[in-house]
Amino acid sequence: MNEEQITKHKIIDIANRSYKQNIYTFSNFLSITELSILYSMKKELSFISFDTFGGYDGCERAMVRFGSEELFGYTEDFPITVIKISPLIEKFSEELGHRDYLGALMNLGIKRELLGDIIINNKTAYVLCVEHIANYITDNLNTIKHTHVQCELSNLPQDSQAKKLEDIEIISASPRIDAVVAAITHLSRSQALNYFTSKKIYVNNLCMENNSYQLKCDDILVIRGYGKYIYKGFNKETRKGRVYIQLQHYT
Repeated sequence: MNEEQITKHKIIDIANRSYKQNIYTFSNFLSITELSILYSMKKELSFISFDTFGGYDGCERAMVRFGSEELFGYTEDFPITVIKISPLIEKFSEELGHRDYLGALMNLGIKRELLGDIIINNKTAYVLCVEHIANYITDNLNTIKHTHVQCELSNLPQDSQAKKLEDIEIISASPRIDAVVAAITHLSRSQALNYFTSKKIYVNNLCMENNSYQLKCDDILVIRGYGKYIYKGFNKETRKGRVYIQLQHYT
């Protein structure tokens, strides 16, 4: 059984449990690849309502919740907790990156699927995690690399509850997706094809392997390693017939 089949099997199991027991059921945090698999299963999951959430708008990793208020007569929040990680003495602390925080958490024996996004704000980080491991993290995470840290249950600061959108303009050979990907990544169109064959391109939450797809206004484009964009269309042309593409980039 390959990874896609394993993911589908887990999702169906969670959905069936919700349907049979008339309760809300939740997955752990799903990666962008797993979320793509989920959204490709709409027909298979037509017997139950579901939605996704990762703690804030624009998140990359998210849980799926099966069930609805219409079905059960009540609602239930996603079991997501935010942990604030800050240095004990800021002036002696290192500049820590995403990999440093993630590595320290996984060194505690925590699986990646139990952790959502990690939002870094200067020398403070906010980690989204499944509710039941929050106290374990706050009790046991005290050092990241050479920096002593303190952990506490928190809320996301208001200015990080949604990723900011930056308007950008690029010049592309055409609005075809392979041309746009090439322009964003500064690669040739033939080099950009590798991103399609290696399943690193997503449009509207679905893995996109069709490199001739014509982007439509408000399509959400994700390029693994380069970020998340909203395609807003194109307007004028250059003298050589290339087009100015309008995008909004999640920062």
